[in-house]
Amino acid sequence: SSGINAEYGGVGDQVLNNSPGDGERKGGLDQALVRCNPVLEAFGNAKTLKNDNSSRFGKFIRIHFGGTGKIHSADIERYLLEKARVTFQNPDERSFHIFYQMLKGMTNEELSDCLLTNSPNNYALLSNGDVIVDSLADPDLFQETKQCMGVLNFSKEMQRKISQLTV
Repeated sequence: SSGINAEYGGVGDQVLNNSPGDGERKGGLDQALVRCNPVLEAFGNAKTLKNDNSSRFGKFIRIHFGGTGKIHSADIERYLLEKARVTFQNPDERSFHIFYQMLKGMTNEELSDCLLTNSPNNYALLSNGDVIVDSLADPDLFQETKQCMGVLNFSKEMQRKISQLTV
């Protein structure tokens, strides 16, 4: 149920309980909750026939307030993740944004670390449909995703491991 806790084992505890870690987070839990959306969109949204940034999952954020009225903790639940999109896209659609963001937004060193090139056309699982979406600036969105991971208290090493696991 607690999506961040389940998905990121321990990192979610730091984010949701507002405890320190070795990431770059600036601000409180309220800032972390606002900033988690670009990360969720990168990993859960894709281009469909009707929408360039269509959510392929559902999410429910439950916010718990303390006695002073400030955010105390939160749970994020996700459901109905469209897993088939990873292996096949219809014409005029594409897979989840994170793949294209990584290929277009990573430095040469980061690409090499993940054994990647910067062209989605080199990967059969990414090139069934559209690889470029004019309304999305993949390199900029990747930088925003990385920045948000820092706000969420993901260390640089954790971000590197997430990139490696994503590919």
